[in-house]
Amino acid sequence: MKKILEDYSHIPGWGIDADPLDVPQYPIKRRTENDNKGMIWERPAQQPERVEILHSNERPTVSAVFGTPNPPSGLSGAIRRFAFRYSESMIRHWLLLLVADRVNMIGGIQDDFKKGHVPDIFSELGGKAELKYNKVGLARKVALGAAIALVAVVCIKGRQRG
Repeated sequence: MKKILEDYSHIPGWGIDADPLDVPQYPIKRRTENDNKGMIWERPAQQPERVEILHSNERPTVSAVFGTPNPPSGLSGAIRRFAFRYSESMIRHWLLLLVADRVNMIGGIQDDFKKGHVPDIFSELGGKAELKYNKVGLARKVALGAAIALVAVVCIKGRQRG
């Protein structure tokens, strides 16, 4: 999925690093003829895209180097694709990515159970450290979790009766 290159020159600061002779500290620094030696270089070849890469809609192309270990998939991938429709300056972009992470975490727990592995959720969420260094905070979290679970059970039971 290639995007058409667009003109972003109307955005203040866009492409600020494109000109090696444009040094931000210019008015303060006294320039010499040796300032830019070694700064002019050939751009390396673009890393090939072998899987779907999500990138900011504020960039015309993907960055020069990117990670590819886990391409977006399933429900969390759909949420991530939806999040990248919005600018990185919008809160909904980041909240959708957080939701996608939680969905992915739940999917990972389900995969563990399917493989016959029972995850140690208490330890994986830092429970041992909380128990050692923050007993009061852990007690609050447990009480809050129990209260939420109790309310959920009461609501479910109430719906079943009615």
